[in-house]
This record gives sequence, structure tokens and C-alpha cells, in this order.
Amino acid sequence: MINLTPLNTGLINEIIISGVYDLEKFTNEEIKKITPVQVEGEIIRKENNDLELEDYINCTIKTTITIEDSISLEDVEYEINTEFHDFLEQNWKNDENMLDIFQFLWENIVLEVPLRFTKVQDLSKFHGDGWKLISEEERNQTSNPFSELIKEMESEG
Repeated sequence: MINLTPLNTGLINEIIISGVYDLEKFTNEEIKKITPVQVEGEIIRKENNDLELEDYINCTIKTTITIEDSISLEDVEYEINTEFHDFLEQNWKNDENMLDIFQFLWENIVLEVPLRFTKVQDLSKFHGDGWKLISEEERNQTSNPFSELIKEMESEG
């Protein structure tokens, strides 16, 4: 937890955030493992669109997560190095004067997880009875047996 009271009462102009946080307890089915999260930045008071002063955070978040490869289904490491520059949302605060840094970091890491990610280079070993996995290039090079029919339908329409 980060105490925002000195910032909100005007005693200080910024709160420096610099540290390493362990978010291992937050792992789930999608993110199987997470290395300690390094965060560097600051929280300042800044005018929002309504010209009201609000807590604003500038920070860099770095970590490595273990996720499932979209093709091989093996565990792979995915590096996250993201910057965050925005007003602090209410759901990250326990009350007006405390920032739950763990919740803030976790939500921003989850946003960086790709929907599909693979490190597979050789697709030839992924095949079965009557099927095989092909790359986009192979798909574009392979002639479609229905291409003539498709062209004919497009010209009629």
C-alpha cells in the first residue's frame, strides 16, 4: 500500500515509486508464473478534464510471465515492459488516501498478456490424420480449389 495522504494534503509534490513487488500469489490459469515486478515512477497531483486535482501516475512496469504457447501448448516466457501514464482509478484505492500497488500492477500486467503468442518456428511437426498446421505464407501460396467459383460469384454480384 502506498499512502497518498502527504500528496493529497499538499505536504509533498510527488511520491516516488521505486521497488520490486512479488505478485506470485496473483497467478492464474492464463499467467502461470510471474517474476518479481520492477516498477519505477512517480505519483503527482494533476488537473483532470474537469479541472479538478487528481492523483496521476507515471511509471514503467517490467516483469516476465510464463504463459501457454498458442501452438505447442508448452509453457513459454513472455517479457513485459510497459509504461503507464494516467489518472489513478478508484478500484486501485482502498480509500482516498491509499493506493493498492499490488492491484494496480496486476491489472496493468493482465492488460499486456497477448491473446495468442507462440515461439514455434517449425510448423511441420504439428500434424495429424488428415490435417497439418500451415503458416500464413503457405496459406496464401496454396491454390484454393474453389477460387474459380468464387471469382465467378463475385463477377455476378
